[in-house]
Amino acid sequence: MAEETRGWRTGLWAAADLLTPMAIRVAATLRLADRIAEGARTTEALAAVVDADPDALGRLMGHLVTAGVLSRSAPGTYALTSLGEQLRDDHPDGVRAWLDLEGAIGHADLCFTELLHTVRTGEPAFPRRFGRPYWDDLSADPARGASFDALMGSRLVADAPAVAAAHPWGALGHVVDVGGGDGSLLIAILRAHDGLRGTVVDLPGPATRAEQAIAAAGLGDRAGVQAGSFFDALPVDAGGYVLSGVLHDWDDEHAGRILRRCAEAAAGTGKVLVVDHFDLTGDGAVDTEGDLRMLCYVNGRERTLDQLAELAGTVGLRVGSVGPAGSRTIVELLPAP
Repeated sequence: MAEETRGWRTGLWAAADLLTPMAIRVAATLRLADRIAEGARTTEALAAVVDADPDALGRLMGHLVTAGVLSRSAPGTYALTSLGEQLRDDHPDGVRAWLDLEGAIGHADLCFTELLHTVRTGEPAFPRRFGRPYWDDLSADPARGASFDALMGSRLVADAPAVAAAHPWGALGHVVDVGGGDGSLLIAILRAHDGLRGTVVDLPGPATRAEQAIAAAGLGDRAGVQAGSFFDALPVDAGGYVLSGVLHDWDDEHAGRILRRCAEAAAGTGKVLVVDHFDLTGDGAVDTEGDLRMLCYVNGRERTLDQLAELAGTVGLRVGSVGPAGSRTIVELLPAP
């Protein structure tokens, strides 16, 4: 092809290409790497175990060879490269589930085809692509909702022990994990602090999964679950109200409402603790990829510490202590004087 002679496989074309990323995501969704590792290494064998059209699958795999994901050990026989190994479900990086087009994030990423609409209007891309808001989509599809909880929980695996150790949680007596999903973070904190009690507040689907996880962890005597929205009144009199990876899902108006509910519940007895990714180097950088994801999915945004402080100030809170916790930061919000 003419583009090959002009070197379009590198540089700007490679950076803007949609075909190769989609080919890799299809491979992730079909779990081709796992099936190859199990011994299905020909096109025909793979087509049978993943329920795919043999001709189309063979052509996909041919491009995955070009992309360096697969190698061809003999005509029609494939093996994984070191890059392809990363698509195995048991790979320690855990990337496959994030690329799965039937999972919560891989599915949502398809809305990026509507990025032009978002940039022109400021409206999120997800509802335009799928006909309903992101959160409604998760609620309507239990499998995608469970996928979301699992993916968010997996992000905490590495950092949860650091978060649990980086703050004197035990002194709070009772912690409410607001929008706590399946309870992964609360469980880690309770395990590290004997005597501390906790409550997860989230919508009915995640709340049910959190209740199951708490019971499986043997913490039912110290933790509970309340199904509900963080836009409504929260349980009062707890020592701490945790917002982990929550505020970036919302625009300033809605994030402010969430903070206000936390401030109301914490009034006179507790503090609000934001656990998220903040740049502490002082240059005010944000994760630009994450920021565009939040914009396209839900019209949310990644914020700097200064932006968080400004938002907190609108509901009568001020920034207190700020400390690292693994790759995350714990920001303490206290009543403004």
